[in-house]
This record gives sequence, C-alpha cells and structure tokens, in this order.
Amino acid sequence: MVGLHVSAAGSLDFAFDRAREIGANTFQIFTRNPNQWKFKPVTEGDVAAFRQKRKESGFRRIVDHMPYLPNLASSEKSTMKISRFTLDEELKRCDALGVDYLVVHLGSHLGKGTAVGVSNIAAACNQALAASEGDASILLENMAGQKNCVGARFEEVRSILDKVDETQRMGVCLDTCHVYAAGFDLASVEAVASTMGLFDEIVGLDRLKVVHLNDSKGTLGSRLDRHENIGEGKIGRRGIRAFLHHPGIDEKPVIMETPYEDYKTMDKSVKLVRTLMQ
Repeated sequence: MVGLHVSAAGSLDFAFDRAREIGANTFQIFTRNPNQWKFKPVTEGDVAAFRQKRKESGFRRIVDHMPYLPNLASSEKSTMKISRFTLDEELKRCDALGVDYLVVHLGSHLGKGTAVGVSNIAAACNQALAASEGDASILLENMAGQKNCVGARFEEVRSILDKVDETQRMGVCLDTCHVYAAGFDLASVEAVASTMGLFDEIVGLDRLKVVHLNDSKGTLGSRLDRHENIGEGKIGRRGIRAFLHHPGIDEKPVIMETPYEDYKTMDKSVKLVRTLMQ
C-alpha cells in the first residue's frame, strides 16, 4: 500500500480519483480545513459518495490527519477543551466515512513537563474513543523533538498507549523524517536495524499501523521538522530502501507527505517507492 497525502477539495470522495491518478492504492486526507477551528459537518451525501468510491477502489486502508491547531498535550483549559472537542468530532467523521485511521500530532506540554503532556494526551484519546461508536483507530505520530514537544522519544509514545483503555483502537504512525530529526538514525541498513529494533522493544511493531515516509531536510538529531522528497534528503535512498525492507514495513500503508508537487511528480514518487521496495 503506497500513497501520498492528497487533496479532498471539492468533495471528499475526489481523493480516491486523485490517488488513482498518481498510481496510489492508499492515501491520507484532511476531511476539513486543517488551519481553522470551524468546520462543516459531513452530510449523508458525503458519506454515501465516499463509501461508494471506497468500495469501487478496493483500497484496503484510508488515513485521515487531524487539523494542525489542536494541542492535545496542553493543560491550558480553553486550549484543552477545543482540542479535545476537535479530536472527538474528527474521530466521529472517520467513523461515518469508514476511514480506518486518524493520525494525531501530540503537541507541546508548554513547559509543564512531559508527564503532564502524556497524561493530557491519553485523557483526550480516552474521551474521544468513549464518545465514538465506530471502528476508526487513533494513531499517535512521533514528533521531531521540538522544544517542549511530547512524543519524540519512543518511551513517551508507549506511555500514552499504556494509559488508554481501548488498546485495540490505538496505534502508532511512524514518521521517518521525525524519527531521524529526533536523533534515531535511519541512513543505513545497520542504523535501520538498530532504530527499529529499539522501537519494537519499547513500543512494539504490532502497534505500528501507518508509515509517513518522508526524507529529512535536517541532519540527524537536528529536531527540524522539514520533509524532503524521497532519496533527496539526509536519510537518502539507501536508508529509505533499508527501512522499506525492514520486516513488516511492507505490510503497512506507506504515505508520503513530501513538499508540494504536481501530480506528475507525485506519480514518480509512488513509482520510486515501489522500486525501492523490490
């Protein structure tokens, strides 16, 4: 399963057409404007069209990404309230549309400490899952290591998972750029084996549900969250190939979130990743 983050502009179901245009058989979308708090509800028509396109496409896994504004790690009351409301509503949208996974950024504890941030994120996930009547899972995305962020270390991701009650609906989305920026090497076969061995030991490869396959503009441990096209960054083709060949990775949806490209270039990216998988 190889795809990219694609636009759902015009109608949510258009994402299937755009994915197929670039040769993808999975994708990630925003179901709403990611830079605004306000949003329109999905209609019965939206749901029917999306589910019909899904049936026609045969796509096995579909991914949604949370908007950018929420900070689930925050202890500030107004931010916590609207962030949790956004997570609740986005998970319900996934349930309605039949989307499999909702990827969430973990946010910043704003100086209150990692333990506080971990508890806040877990509480938000527990609340959203309790309010959900569907099957969509929440996936925690590892962070790049920015100041006060939660989730750059595998131990922090595991701590959140351990505090959520509905374990069967929780998992991880591993972003390769973030892994590398946080100081875990992926640039060689040996480095991938070491880093993914550590991930398996602390979090568990069985909890890994989706991969964000991004090369890194920043150097190892730079804490710079800047994606680069596959093979053109500091991880490089050798590292990306080694990662894709690590046991179990080829069974996961592999989603690229590379810098803005036209559809012709996106098609090349999909073909390149499939080549590196061989």
